[in-house]
Amino acid sequence: MLDVVARARTPAADVRLSAADWETAALAAVADHGLAAVAVEPLARRLGVTKGSFYWHFADRDALLIAALRRWEHDYTERVVADVAAVAEPAERLRRLIGTVVGGGRGDRIHLALASSDHPRVKEALARVTRRRLDYLAACYAELGHPRKVARERALVAYTAYVGLVHLRIEAPDALPTAAAFAAYVEELVARLVS
Repeated sequence: MLDVVARARTPAADVRLSAADWETAALAAVADHGLAAVAVEPLARRLGVTKGSFYWHFADRDALLIAALRRWEHDYTERVVADVAAVAEPAERLRRLIGTVVGGGRGDRIHLALASSDHPRVKEALARVTRRRLDYLAACYAELGHPRKVARERALVAYTAYVGLVHLRIEAPDALPTAAAFAAYVEELVARLVS
């Protein structure tokens, strides 16, 4: 999925951050250090601004968390769906979708950090994103001609493979093929999931 990167900033009186800058920094903090890292003072230091900048955009940490979760949902789900939706042929659309999401990156670390949280807002967002992703995958499999039940089962297998790969990449990277062989591994995975 897409990589969200927070740019380090130096303190300056004329630095004007948008809410999106804070959301991006929050997601980068989640990826690097987990949900607990979404805290006003450390994020302000990371961005090189005062806490006043934060309070210009958000009432409190929870408001930032909700906005960051919406950004995560947009950047790592809706944007990816929109990018592949233009592909007319369903099998090729699935190949691109699966190939894109199994490529790794910051999105994996964000997903894993969010999945390990018991925060109610995070659980709501994860459930919504998971349903959206499964529904989209099932629609793609249905376009290949699979009956609804089979399409849903295949979507679940594909999504399970993705989540499992996220965990392996973070928790046991030595279990996966080396960088040189990883592309062939992804091709094989895609071939099995799209056949």
